[in-house]
Amino acid sequence: MTTEDYKKIAGTLPKQPGVYRFIDPESTIIYVGKAKNLKNRLASYFGDKKHQSRKTRIMVRNAARFEFTIVETEADALLLESTLIKKFQPRYNVMLKDGKSYSYICIKKERFPRVFLTRRVIKDGSTYFGPYVSRWRTGIILDLIKNLFPLRTCNYNLSQGNIEKGKFKVCLEYHIKNCLGPCVGLEDEESYNEKITQIKNILKGHFGAVKQHFKNEMEKLAANLEFERAQELKEKLKAFEDYQGKSTVVSTTIRDVDVFSIATDEKTAYVNYLKVVNGAVINTYTQEMIKNLDTNEKDLLEFVIPEIRNRFQSITKEIVLAQKLNLPEDDLQITIPKIGDKKKLLELSQKNVKYYLLQKQKEEATKASKQTSVERILKTLQSDLQMDDLPVHIECFDNSNIQGSNPVASCVVFKNAKPAKRDYRHFKIKTVEGPDDFASMTEVVYRRYRRLLDEGESLPQLIIIDGGKGQLSASVKSLEELGVLDKVTVIGIAKRLEEIFFPGDSIPIYINKKSESLKLIQQARNEAHRFAITFHRNQRSKDFTSTELTQIPGIGDKTADKLLSHFKSVKKLKEAQMPEIQLVVGKSAALKVKKYFEGNDVEKE
Repeated sequence: MTTEDYKKIAGTLPKQPGVYRFIDPESTIIYVGKAKNLKNRLASYFGDKKHQSRKTRIMVRNAARFEFTIVETEADALLLESTLIKKFQPRYNVMLKDGKSYSYICIKKERFPRVFLTRRVIKDGSTYFGPYVSRWRTGIILDLIKNLFPLRTCNYNLSQGNIEKGKFKVCLEYHIKNCLGPCVGLEDEESYNEKITQIKNILKGHFGAVKQHFKNEMEKLAANLEFERAQELKEKLKAFEDYQGKSTVVSTTIRDVDVFSIATDEKTAYVNYLKVVNGAVINTYTQEMIKNLDTNEKDLLEFVIPEIRNRFQSITKEIVLAQKLNLPEDDLQITIPKIGDKKKLLELSQKNVKYYLLQKQKEEATKASKQTSVERILKTLQSDLQMDDLPVHIECFDNSNIQGSNPVASCVVFKNAKPAKRDYRHFKIKTVEGPDDFASMTEVVYRRYRRLLDEGESLPQLIIIDGGKGQLSASVKSLEELGVLDKVTVIGIAKRLEEIFFPGDSIPIYINKKSESLKLIQQARNEAHRFAITFHRNQRSKDFTSTELTQIPGIGDKTADKLLSHFKSVKKLKEAQMPEIQLVVGKSAALKVKKYFEGNDVEKE
């Protein structure tokens, strides 16, 4: 994927957190990455290549396109990235092992429930909160909860019978006030369960009262000059405020579901699909469809859902949607969630499909705007020059020489008011001796259009000659000889007053200096001048170097060209060893070159 490809869509990228995927021409995902700001992160791949690793540059070069999925938070982006890397194992990603992954807080299903951090989710009726990206931060939250609500940490079976029989004794946790002793009947089940209820509220994100409690405690400690303890509470409060209770992209309450949402405009419909396996989003996809006149969203969904499920080989029997549908599979369960994790997944899908629609609309608007702008400029130019045809194809010529040395010329090509650099051509003047711009222009214009006619290529609608009446007349001579003068419009532009000359008319016209059409003519003229100057400079440099080498007895033009092509400069040739020179031009010529340079060095000494 090139920088030019990226620039065409850069304006439509979101500044939201998400996950992006680079995809090769065979539609294989070759890299998955996360971003706090998708637009900024993707821009970094197409900016200054010097600061990129070689592996990154190769990855971008091998990609045909990229896709992205918007999520709610940076933490969600990290979780989705991890899931997709494990699923697709992209070749340019560091592979993630399936061992340790996410952290959860478990409230165990038992009398006097324990609350602890775990990486394993066991379907035994226990309540799990998470997953959490940062185990360190989650540990702080867990410690905070235990400081607020002392809980047991032992794994004893605290049945009513065991407690009444006195099977247990209080441990150190009781003596340091981390537990209130439910194992010996010092805390009843009702008060303990009330604490569990409050903990669940906190883990769900309902902790306004808890925050206020901490602030009050901090004020009391500060008033008592206990600043260290106040600072500890402040740090815990900050961790509490940074804490995220739920993730959108991974859930312990959902197993396997397919999530679909739709967004439409007048002509097109887009259906977003989230594939959820074991509670994790493992794939995202957006299908684009052309609408018929009488097609509504319900009909579109009923048509495309079986197609998408078949493409992604989905076997789940539950589909999450925003509306009821009649689908061909009889045993499918359609869920229209109002609250909870499935509702969050549906909202995530809806957010992505709406943004996809917005992106497509922006792309179309930008494309239409550019097309309208180009069409307007070309129509203005057509009107200003009184042309019969729209000047979609423009060619401009310029000469370059210094006191007749190395005379060259350039031809630049503009298509749809933009430079078509692949079609640029430069010419060495072959038939003209000395600094004769008129004769040089005659030769170059003839050679250019003789070749186009021989190869059956189309002629430009407009030919621009950089120069006044003399250069224009020279060009017209060639066009008449080729019999194409009546098929094209040819003009000359004089630099001093930006005068526009037409063949056979000694009086120029003047186009408004603010006109877009004059700016286009000037752009073509300046580009032709730049291209000619660059080529002329290269020729002078090459000829100067070649002249020095051809002064060596026994070294001709072809041998000099071989040496320059291989060594790039005379300096590097001087520094080269005999075996290397011999490989390029043979032993005899290599000896002559080496002897010449060694002799010159001796003379200088």
